[in-house]
Amino acid sequence: MPSAVHLNLDDAWPQNAMGLASLDLRAWGPRLRYIARRRDVEAFYREIEPGLADFILYGSGDFHHLCGVLIRRVRQAPFTLVSFDNHPDWDIRPPYWSCGGWAARALRTGRVERVSVWGCGNFELQMPSYLFADRRALRDGTLEVHAWAQRQPEAVRKRFNCMTRENWRQRFEAFAAGLAGKPVYVTVDMDCLSADQAVTNWENGLFTADDAAWAVSRLWARANVVGGDVCGAYSPPVYTGVIQRMAGRWDHPKLGLPDRAEAGRVNLASLEKIWAALLR
Repeated sequence: MPSAVHLNLDDAWPQNAMGLASLDLRAWGPRLRYIARRRDVEAFYREIEPGLADFILYGSGDFHHLCGVLIRRVRQAPFTLVSFDNHPDWDIRPPYWSCGGWAARALRTGRVERVSVWGCGNFELQMPSYLFADRRALRDGTLEVHAWAQRQPEAVRKRFNCMTRENWRQRFEAFAAGLAGKPVYVTVDMDCLSADQAVTNWENGLFTADDAAWAVSRLWARANVVGGDVCGAYSPPVYTGVIQRMAGRWDHPKLGLPDRAEAGRVNLASLEKIWAALLR
């Protein structure tokens, strides 16, 4: 039975979510949210390393960059990192630790052989944002993005050979088959789900929870899943640094404040499906 733990950074999930043991890390949350200093991330990892597990549930998508440090616990390296996310997280600009650039950083750790992102549907695949992508990794195939055609203009559809609702499962099945027996780490940001399936701090994608669970199950059927994590539920943004706060307010979409009780209900319903597939 794989081990699992909840890292409570921001109360995005209930303390007892999925019946998991929980580490109270809320004192760290404001320091690590959205962007973080290297010394803070390293100190955080040193503190939590003894309590980590194979599978981890943690906070808002504002903390997805922590995936880049959580993968250090995986022994079977190098591995393929499969990310379900509405954003590519491929930005090469500083700071080093940011939720918009962690996937590009992960490729430089020596632990990740390839990053494959599924479910992107936002503007970052378009100009001028595309200029800040890790285009070297895109060219050499160590970073690949499987984006939704219906969210993109024609030029982007061609550049990324975008997927559709009609063909994405067939494509994913072929992708999973190509990973036969290989080590795979799975990370799920809930913003890859549609707005009726997840309430997040970011723009929503087009997957359903059933879609994501199916895809994770296909990875288990074909590959050697060595670990994983889930983040992306909504939590009110709280920061410690002025630059961190200003950048966070500028970069986040201007969404209305959700009903926290309803958001919790929706997110937990989707999490139950995804988590069951992840831990199978």
